[in-house]
Amino acid sequence: MRFVIVTGMSGGGKATAMKMLEDAGFYCADNMPVPLIEKFVELLAMPENGIDKVALGLDVRADQSLDDVSNVLTKLRESKYNEQYHFEILFLEASNQVLLKRYKETRRMHPLSADGDLMSGINSERQRLESIKSLADYVIDTSNLLTRELKAELDRIFINNLNYNSLMVNVMSFGFKYGIPQDADLVFDVRFLPNPFYIDDLKQKTGLDKEVQDYVMSYDEAHKFLDKLEDMIRFLIPNYVNEGKYQLVIAIGCTGGQHRSVTLAGELYKRLKDGGDYGLTLRHRDTK
Repeated sequence: MRFVIVTGMSGGGKATAMKMLEDAGFYCADNMPVPLIEKFVELLAMPENGIDKVALGLDVRADQSLDDVSNVLTKLRESKYNEQYHFEILFLEASNQVLLKRYKETRRMHPLSADGDLMSGINSERQRLESIKSLADYVIDTSNLLTRELKAELDRIFINNLNYNSLMVNVMSFGFKYGIPQDADLVFDVRFLPNPFYIDDLKQKTGLDKEVQDYVMSYDEAHKFLDKLEDMIRFLIPNYVNEGKYQLVIAIGCTGGQHRSVTLAGELYKRLKDGGDYGLTLRHRDTK
């Protein structure tokens, strides 16, 4: 039996992940009091219950010790039930800025911000969840993920049973005139290439159009740049994984974020797509 504990930051996407796992055939139970978890496992261990996939959602609560949760999870992995179950922990993460934005959009109260100080509640929760996060088999940072992209990552892990190193690689195009993305880890400037903006037939198009792609990729410099960039990224990814990094944002910029950066970000995405056991997304920040 596969037994997945789903937890993480409030607003990180736990409820969405639970719905996706339920759709995938998991028996889902949410917000169970910690003292009942072991009893729940005992009941599931009874013969002929017909359940072979379970997802248990755990939330941070002001009246609940997270140390107790960590202790229970460790105890389960060391118990006799570990032979019968495949205990796994999925931790859903997001940056403080994204969590703030999500809470403001939904107008919900954070479970640890009774005094109304949202950031204080987020910081407190992050600190309290550190012990559980350290036990997690999978950490998914949903800061830059669309719902369908989160589903794709969950399918990779729990449906297709592919290897997963908890690193989400986000390739992003942007325009320098609008500012460098604040969450970028690596920034590359492709303004050394000729600008399609000055070609009348291409000016109103973007790097999503084949005509622009063909123009940008007609230059040897574009191919050499991609070769060197891909080589460096493939060198960095396993080292980032070893260091426990969960998200890598690769930002490729040109003047307006319409032509060159969009084309090269798309080409890099294609090159990295089938190359490893990491998550991969593509985003064009400034295309119109």
